[in-house]
Amino acid sequence: LPTIDAVISKSAPAFPVSKIARIDLAILRLAVYELLIAKKNPPKVIIDEAVELAKEFGGDTSGSFINGVLGTVLTRKESHGDKNN
Repeated sequence: LPTIDAVISKSAPAFPVSKIARIDLAILRLAVYELLIAKKNPPKVIIDEAVELAKEFGGDTSGSFINGVLGTVLTRKESHGDKNN
């Protein structure tokens, strides 16, 4: 969890983990785990599913927030040669 939260913090520096809505944080944690640790599905599928969850269960801006954070996570992952950011 500390590793996943560190990735989220680096990818959304304007939003401290403690201030992110609980449901958004849960979705982000799950998606970051799937992107960086489990790696069982294509990254685009993971992001799309996370955005859909955010739209269904989060607030009005949750979908775009989740999409932005996970897009940054994916970009950082790709630019660092698939390391855990």
